Amino acid sequence: MRFFDFCAGIGTGRMGLENIGLQCIGFSEIDIDSEYTYQAFFGQAEKNYGDLMEINPNDLPDFELMIAGFPCQSFSIVGQRKGIEDDRGQIIYGLINIMKAKHLPYFILENVKGLMNHDRGKTFTIILNDLNQAGYQVYHQVLNSIDYGIPQMRERIYLIGIRKDLVTHQLFSWAEPIDSPNLRNYLIDGIEIELNEKNKTYQTFLKYLNNKYNQGLFTIEQLCSEDYLVLDTRQSDLRLYKNKIPTLRTGRHGILYTREGKLRKLSGFESLLLQGIPKYLAERVKGKISDSRLLSQAGNAMTVSVIEAIGCSVLNYTRYYG
Repeated sequence: MRFFDFCAGIGTGRMGLENIGLQCIGFSEIDIDSEYTYQAFFGQAEKNYGDLMEINPNDLPDFELMIAGFPCQSFSIVGQRKGIEDDRGQIIYGLINIMKAKHLPYFILENVKGLMNHDRGKTFTIILNDLNQAGYQVYHQVLNSIDYGIPQMRERIYLIGIRKDLVTHQLFSWAEPIDSPNLRNYLIDGIEIELNEKNKTYQTFLKYLNNKYNQGLFTIEQLCSEDYLVLDTRQSDLRLYKNKIPTLRTGRHGILYTREGKLRKLSGFESLLLQGIPKYLAERVKGKISDSRLLSQAGNAMTVSVIEAIGCSVLNYTRYYG
């Protein structure tokens, strides 16, 4: 089965589908930094068709499946939640136009969980109705990456579309959860934080540790005495996690953890691993792209193992393994 990778980011959706034998025949991405990483993973010869809102569907090769992590900023609880009034929110209609023009059999769409309750659920209802009117039976489910082999708490809404003339009596079944491996397998590259007044990361962390909400609760020595303890600072809060990591996000660059008695900062390389990208691919961009950019790109990416599981569910439904 051939698929096209829209709103491709760094290509984690593609990785998941290629892991189960599907063939990518093109990608569309407007962010230059993400395109660089994508081509580092898959090769410089990969053609980027650019802005999907400007693509003539007739210029696209034929394919059977669309995958797209369409922009989530319009619907995320960390954004302004403008929804379909935002230009980025209109991307869904660009995708629908391509679906109809290509008479597309199947699609996989991904977005933040907040899409479901944006504008008290009206936005999600409109999108589902428009996909239905475009000719698709749509199945949707919130899945968490930590349930699919990756120790990251990442809830996302996934929409599976099957063209109505291809719908059978068979019920669509979502993949069963699997256990996640030990987090220490992923925290292998963290940047050690020097505990002195010159280190900005350390000084920022001390402000959280000593603010009125956390003062006296922990000391650096206590925290560092436990290996692989994850520390997340947001607003005035300090949250601690064991054997799991909070959701990677574009703007979240302050995840810390402990190892061998040291305080460390999650690296860009580690963030790629925590989205299911294999080490040999992550190593292609390690040291070539800044940590801040890799952290942002990983925060925008899909989790490889989740897409792989969803892809298997689609194949099981269609019984198409070509």
